[in-house]
This record gives sequence, structure tokens and C-alpha cells, in this order.
Amino acid sequence: MLSGGGARGAAHVGVLKVLEELRVPIHCIAGTSMGALVGASYATGSSIAEMEDIIDSISTELLFKETPPRTEQAMRRKQDDYTILFGPELGVTGDGIKLPKGVVSGVQLETVLRQLSKSKGYHQFDKLPIPFRAVATDLVSGKAVVFSEGELANVMRASMSVPGAVAPAEFGGMMLVDGMLTSNLPVASARAMGADIVIAVNVGTPLLKRESITSILGVTGQMLSILTEQNVQASLASLKSSDVLISPDLGDFSTSDFDHLTKIIPTGEVAARLLTERLSQLSLPTEEYAALRQRQLAEAVPDVRHVDEIRFENLKKVNPIAAKAEMETRQGQAIDQAVLDKDMRRLYGTGNFEHVNYRFMDETDKRVLAVDAIEKSWGPDYLRFGLGLSSDFKGSAYFNVLASYRKTWINSLGAEWRSDVQFGHINSAYSEFYQPLNAQRDYFVAPHIGIQRSTSSLFLGRDAIATFDTVTSGAGLLVGSQFSQYAEIRAGVQVGSVRQTKDIGPPDLVLSENRVKEGAFTARLLFDQLDSVVFPRSGVYSRLQLYNTNAVLKSDQRYTKWDLDANAAYSFGSHTFNVGGRAAGTLGSGELPAYNQISMGGFLNQSGYANGQFLVDSLSFARVMYYHRLWKGSILEGAYGGGSLEIGRYGKPLVAGNPQNQILRSGSIFVGTDTPIGAAYLSYGHALDGSSSLYFFLGKPF
Repeated sequence: MLSGGGARGAAHVGVLKVLEELRVPIHCIAGTSMGALVGASYATGSSIAEMEDIIDSISTELLFKETPPRTEQAMRRKQDDYTILFGPELGVTGDGIKLPKGVVSGVQLETVLRQLSKSKGYHQFDKLPIPFRAVATDLVSGKAVVFSEGELANVMRASMSVPGAVAPAEFGGMMLVDGMLTSNLPVASARAMGADIVIAVNVGTPLLKRESITSILGVTGQMLSILTEQNVQASLASLKSSDVLISPDLGDFSTSDFDHLTKIIPTGEVAARLLTERLSQLSLPTEEYAALRQRQLAEAVPDVRHVDEIRFENLKKVNPIAAKAEMETRQGQAIDQAVLDKDMRRLYGTGNFEHVNYRFMDETDKRVLAVDAIEKSWGPDYLRFGLGLSSDFKGSAYFNVLASYRKTWINSLGAEWRSDVQFGHINSAYSEFYQPLNAQRDYFVAPHIGIQRSTSSLFLGRDAIATFDTVTSGAGLLVGSQFSQYAEIRAGVQVGSVRQTKDIGPPDLVLSENRVKEGAFTARLLFDQLDSVVFPRSGVYSRLQLYNTNAVLKSDQRYTKWDLDANAAYSFGSHTFNVGGRAAGTLGSGELPAYNQISMGGFLNQSGYANGQFLVDSLSFARVMYYHRLWKGSILEGAYGGGSLEIGRYGKPLVAGNPQNQILRSGSIFVGTDTPIGAAYLSYGHALDGSSSLYFFLGKPF
């Protein structure tokens, strides 16, 4: 019987190791929280060596990172990563602002737990190699919930959903949190399974001393410990003289010490060996014990029979047809556990749900896969903020503040209305209405409207000779298609106007200050399978944009602009190589106007030069980066150090006298780290012609 205790529960593995050495038979297991995780692994046939490998792979980042793998997120959600938005979405309702139920949703936790449990899929727990029970707490009734069947990852996640840290799990209408609140030492559950002798392993956290309660976190932790300690004492009082209590000395290891689990395992060994004399009395003969363990190490076979129906229950906003379209699992086909697990992650990646799990139901004439996709209780309207800062330490410092408001599931096809407002170096307002054309959301139309004002500098060589403002306004209508979580294509028309005005600069530098009408056909093809845009370690990204002004749309200018950029990342160990490039220019005879020149220069875009130093009508650019993971973060991505080599050739410049058709070579060295408000980079760039610059960015990915 294995108690909860967060990371301290790794000591259970050490206890089990000694029990095996002493040939103590284990006929059933009951566990709470981390005890449920270790117990489920052992009950499904994992050896001690396998469990030690599992424990070694666990970290805070692995268990509690909020989002599922980025490659499995919806394309619309991925595109937010290229903005300065940070943090979670806040719900907006008629009653005000709503917050999520936990710091993390627990979906990523479930993904990891599915990898950790040796037997995948839905099981009757009495049919596992070792009968098993897991304990959670019903947050509404306050009663213990003992699981005797289910999908193991879902059950383990429910049992270890620490209130406030991990959002409650939803099962059959119940809202479930960590079992520590009601039965942290589940002696009663073990007895109900028929255990005549209970070996209880208690790794619970002792109450803090007065001098250790110094903050609201300390007070909150102490409250949970008091609640837990009360039920633990009741369980201890129920132990008989024939039972065995093992209490490892865990010293300063805390419940959140998931980055040091391998150091915790030996504490369980030490505690169990102190009771060698008592435990040896329970030993089986060598051959009998070996036969028992051979049977228990047999992997339980999940029930992969085909399902006759896939059913989404209790959806109020999300269209079940749209949700089902996200899944590769099909009715009438045998269950593929890997595919089904991926389906759950993909459903969560749509951004519509706070929790996703599943269960199988055998009804009179059919077998049903019931997907419990719990819509966000703080939705369906959301508010999110962003922050961007940059400086070259030469007097050019900029900031941007962004607010994004998103209304989702306006109709049954999943229409979404998003409006962004930004202030700072770039002032803008933009609104788009995204309307899928069928329930499967294969195709969409997206009318949009926006206005933007930005300030830019003109350079002659290394010197800024002028600054000017550009005001762009317009509206458009796009049609497109999304290819699951891989790619998106959109094309349409856009009309509007552009006006440039000079702020400062030499008198002989003249920019047309008349308002110019723009009307263009546009197209964009986007492919995105990077695992991260902060510090990508694997995957590929590419984007091709076309912009063709046309007399049919009453445009004052005639030109066709194309822009292609791409990059790919590959890692081995803590080392990553990232190869990228960009090419842009015009098609036909039309020249690019001053307000739509191609801008380059700055960190990783010809490092060593100023941001936006080059304004040209065409370019070709390539970059090779190497970066090394300096340390691994708990929840965030950690810190990296590295460098880049860059080469570019630029066409006709806007300002005569700047490089034209010359090859420019540059490079950079940098350190970067992920923060709660975005990625931060500090870099030094140097070019072969002697140009150099320091850069600082916050909230701007590569």
C-alpha cells in the first residue's frame, strides 16, 4: 500500500526493490497520488530496473509543462507563437474575468503517464498482473473515490491532481483531485481487496514548523498537510500488529522535487532494510517466489476490440462533428493505443478544452468509445496579453504592448472573431472573423480589417539619416484550408491605403507623402512542424507569401512581391543545429514602392548591423545556428547559448550608396532563456566589414 507524497513517492521504488530481494509476495496494490503512479507501473508488470529507468526520465518539465507537443496543436493556435503574446488565456464572461482551475491543465501530465504505464488502454484493474486500486477525491462531495477500472493514465492523473496546481479531472460527472485529501495512506482500500497483511509505505510530508511558514504558499501548503495528516493518522490507527509500516526518512526532499527522483529512491531502500527481520518472516521459498514474479511480469493485454460508436458527451459549444474530425481513430476499426493517445493530445491542442480523456462502455448492442472532452469553464471568450522589448544599446530601444480578445464557437461551425490592439513602437488594431465552411473545418473564409502606424529609420551605411512614419489601413477577404496540424493555405483580396511622412532627415530626402491606394491579390502557404519557436530542437517550418497589386482592384501601384523563408532544426543530446534562410523579390517589371521594401538587419537577420538597416527590392539570405542547452527548465524551456553564421546578398537599395549585389557575411554569439513573459536573448553580432552591435530582445522568438 503506497501513500501519496508527490516527488517523495519515488521512495516507493526503493521499498519494492527490497521486498523483491527478500522475496516478499505482493498480491495487490493500492496507491494514492505518486503512490498510484508507482503502484500502477509495478502492477502492470514493470520490473524494478524498468521502474528505475522510468523514474530517471521524469522531471518537473515532463510532468507539468502545460501544453501538449507543439507539433500536435492546431495551426491557428501555433501562429500565436510568432507574436509577443505570453501566459495563459483569461476567460471573459458577463460576470467578469475568469481564471483556469489550475496552474496546469494536466493533459500533458496524462500524456507522460501514458508513456510510463506498461499496459496501455482501458483495463479492469483486478485483471492486471497485480490487482490494483487508485484513490482520488471528489471535490464536490469531499469523499474518496476508489478506481477499480479505467484508462490507467487518466486514473493516475486524477489521483495526483494537486488542488490549485493541476486542474481537477472530470470523470462521470465528478470533479476529482488528489486522493491525499481523503485517503493518503489507503489502508482501507488494501483491506477491501483482501489483503490479510498490509505493508504500508508512508512518504507523506510532515507539518511545517512555525519558522518555516513565512508566506501565503507556506500557509496553503500547511493547510493541505493538515488535511492530509488527519486522514493519515486515521489510517495508521487502523493498522494491526501483523501489518508492517515503513516510513522512509526523506529529510529535506519536498513534494515538488521531481528533478531529483533518483536521489529519493535509496531512502526507501534504507527504511525497508531496517525492517529486514520482520519482512523476512513473510518470504516465500525461492522457486515459489520466482514463479509468482514471472506471472506478475507478464504484460496485461489491453482490450483493443473495435468500437461501434465514438461519442462526445455534454458538449455545449463545440460541435461534436468537428471534435470527431480531429481524431484518426474510426468507428468499426480496432483500437490502436498510440493513435488514440495522439487523438487526445490533438483534441486538447485545438484550444477548446481544459481536459480530455476517454472510457469504453459496453452497451446492449454495441461498444462505445466515450470521449470526455471538457470545454473550458472560463471560455468561450478569451483575453490574452503580450509584451515585447528590444534594444541595441546605442539609443534605439523599443517596446510593444499587445492585448488580444478572442470569441470562439460563435456558431455551430466554429466561427471565431479575434481582435488585437497593440501600442508602442508599432501601434495597430486588427480584427478578423474566421468562419469554417463545414463542421469538419476543412475550408474557411476570413474577412479582416486593420490599421497600423509604425516608425522606421533610413540608413546610409551605418548611420541613420532619417526617420519616417508609415500608416497602413485596409480590409480584405481570404479563403483557405487547413491541413490538420501541419499546414494552412489562404488566398484572397486586400484593399486599402498607405501613407508615409518624414519625421526627421536631410531636406534633399523626399518621400511621397500622398496617400496611396493599394489593391492586391494575396496568397500564403504555411507549413509548421517545429517543436518550439523559442528554441526549436526539431522540426521544419516554411512560409511562402505572394502579393500582387492589380488595376482591377484600383491600385495606384503595379508590382508583384514574393517572400519565402524557412528553417529546420535537428538535435542530438543537448546540441542543436538550426539551418534557415530567406529569399524575396519581385516578379515582372514592377518595382517595389518605398513603403513595401524588404527589410533586413539585426539579430540573426544579418547580425552586427542595425535592425532594419537594409531596405532593398530583393535579397537572398542563409543562416546556420548552433546552440547548446545550458540548463533545463522545470516548466519553461531553460537556457541556451550558441552562435550563428550568416550570409546575404541584397538587391537595389532604397537609399543610394548602400551595398548592392554584394555578399555580406556576419555572425553572432548569444545566450537566451525562456521566461514567463516570453523568450529573452542577449547577443553580440559582428560583420566582416567591421559593423557590430549588441542586442537585447524580450518576447521575440527567432
